[in-house]
Amino acid sequence: MKKLLKLTSIIVVTLMFTSCLVDDTASTVSNDQGPNLVSFADKSKLIGGIANGDEYEFQLNMELIGPTASELSSSVSATVEIDPASTAVEGTHFRFDSKSITLDASANHIGKLPITLLTDGIVAPLAVSPVLYLNIVSATGDNVVNNGKQLKITMNYLCFSNLSGSYSVEMRYVNPSLGSDTMHSGVDVLNETGVGEYRTEAAGHWEIDGGPGAIGGTAGFDLVDVCNEITIPAQNLVNLYSNILEGVPGGNSVDPDTGIITFNYTVTASYAREYWATYTPL
Repeated sequence: MKKLLKLTSIIVVTLMFTSCLVDDTASTVSNDQGPNLVSFADKSKLIGGIANGDEYEFQLNMELIGPTASELSSSVSATVEIDPASTAVEGTHFRFDSKSITLDASANHIGKLPITLLTDGIVAPLAVSPVLYLNIVSATGDNVVNNGKQLKITMNYLCFSNLSGSYSVEMRYVNPSLGSDTMHSGVDVLNETGVGEYRTEAAGHWEIDGGPGAIGGTAGFDLVDVCNEITIPAQNLVNLYSNILEGVPGGNSVDPDTGIITFNYTVTASYAREYWATYTPL
């Protein structure tokens, strides 16, 4: 009798596990039959150019994702539409030569939709950057739909910037933990890394006194020039240390008449070292 009860229990438990396995398999099959989605590869994008009448072309990355996307052998088409919430104006701030795109299987259903930033008639800097919201409104292909998510594109208009070159430097350094207030002199070089973007070759008093690379890492710090207003974004000291180098808001600018640059930034430790520097073109 005991043997019979044990056998019956084993059969019941086996049926329970078998039932679970069947449910799991059924769920997986159901997921595999879901639609593939045409979507923007990014949630947001920043585009910018110098407001001098030129046009700048950028690419919006689009892709097909889904349970059977890799198995699809045919092309997929999609069309985008401008959302009414956009503050950017078509024909004034941007232009599309086409709002449709074909994602080919030979390219793994990955493609780029061109957008052109217009600057003619724009006087920089603008008080508020125009923003374009894009929706995917149609998608055609075998078991393909659009994912319904927007792409936010922020448009920055820049003034002409030409800060590359060598500068004589007069720097004041205050270290509150030591109670010190010292002056340092030297030479630094600004190198252009992008439109309105630069990197110095000296960070703090260490590299003004000891030269680029005096404390290892990547010499200098990054900065951005937008119509003579300088921003020094928060960054690790020489891309090596956990100390954060960051500009003091309102303390960094370029004199458009003389080309002299004024910097004010801090380097944090358990306290904040602070620097004031005047860069005069050589």
